[in-house]
Amino acid sequence: MQRLDIKFSKEIGSYDKFNAAQCFNCGTCTALCPMEINILPRILFRYVLMGMKDKLMENKDAIYSCLLCRMCEDNCPEGVRIAENIRVLRRYIGRHVYGL
Repeated sequence: MQRLDIKFSKEIGSYDKFNAAQCFNCGTCTALCPMEINILPRILFRYVLMGMKDKLMENKDAIYSCLLCRMCEDNCPEGVRIAENIRVLRRYIGRHVYGL
């Protein structure tokens, strides 16, 4: 059973740069990723929006594997700031997991 953490979702969602709710799951980001990361940005963003903190934390390696090259972002039909959203997730993990 997955535990939902609404406080987690609200905290990350409060960052003004985090605009993952605009994502409509088209898959363009994954198709263009030069790293061929096995976890999709759209899935990571859904974990946040749904408050699935544990699932997001299981994917820390994928979050830190992103090159932040913005190929996905430049081609996103909804204008989701994917690289900035990944930076927000890294900042959250750094603060709450690693105590930075």
